[in-house]
Amino acid sequence: MGYYIDLENISIDNYKEILKSADLLPSRMILKSSIDYNFDLIKKQNVRNIDELMKMLKNKKKLQDFSKKSGLNEDYLTILIREIKSYRQNPNKIKNFPGIADDVISKFENIGIKNTLQLFDKVLTSKSRLEISKQTGIDENEVLKITKLTDLSRIRWVNHTFAYVLFEAKYDTVEKVANADYKDLYETVKRLNEDRKIYKGHIGLHDMKLCVEAAKDVSLKIEY
Repeated sequence: MGYYIDLENISIDNYKEILKSADLLPSRMILKSSIDYNFDLIKKQNVRNIDELMKMLKNKKKLQDFSKKSGLNEDYLTILIREIKSYRQNPNKIKNFPGIADDVISKFENIGIKNTLQLFDKVLTSKSRLEISKQTGIDENEVLKITKLTDLSRIRWVNHTFAYVLFEAKYDTVEKVANADYKDLYETVKRLNEDRKIYKGHIGLHDMKLCVEAAKDVSLKIEY
C-alpha cells in the first residue's frame, strides 16, 4: 500500500462483507439493502475487484451503461461509487494546514511539493525526512510535523483542519488514531476545540467512531 489503499486487493466478495459490517453514513445505508443479490449482479459483469468497479463507474455514461447491463438501479450505483471513491479522497494542500509558515510552504513548492500525496513518498523514513530538511532548509521538526499531518490526511474524511486538530490532540499518527478509543478521542477533541476554537462545525461521537474505523484501513507506511 502507498498513500492510498490498494483497491485492486479488495475483491468484490470481500468488499461486500466490508459493507455488511461497516458503520455507514445514514445516506449510504441503502448499500446494505439486498446486498447479496446486488453484488451477484456486479460479479456477473466480470468485475473482480473494487478498482475495476470504480473504473467501470467512473463517469455518468459508464455508470448508466453498467446499470443497463447489470440491472442495478442507477441511484444504488451512484451511492456505491461515492462510497468507493471515499477511499481516494483528494490530498490536502500543505498551504491549507493551520500554523504552517509561508516560507515553509514556499520551500516545499520550490521543489514541486504542494500537497500531501506529493510529499508522502519523500518522508517515509527519518533518513528521507533529514534529506528533505537539508534540501529545503526546513527545520527537521517542522518536516516531521508536516509528515504527521500527511499521515493523518490519508484517513478517509480527514481534511486539512481535522488533521491539524488530531495532531494538536496528540493523536498525531494514523496508528494512534486507529488504536484510539473513539469516545476518549471525541472528548479530547471536544475539549481542545472548546479551549482554542479551531473549527466552527460539530464533530459528533458517531463521526469520531467512523474516523477511528477508517484509520484501521490505512497502512502504516511511515516510520517514526
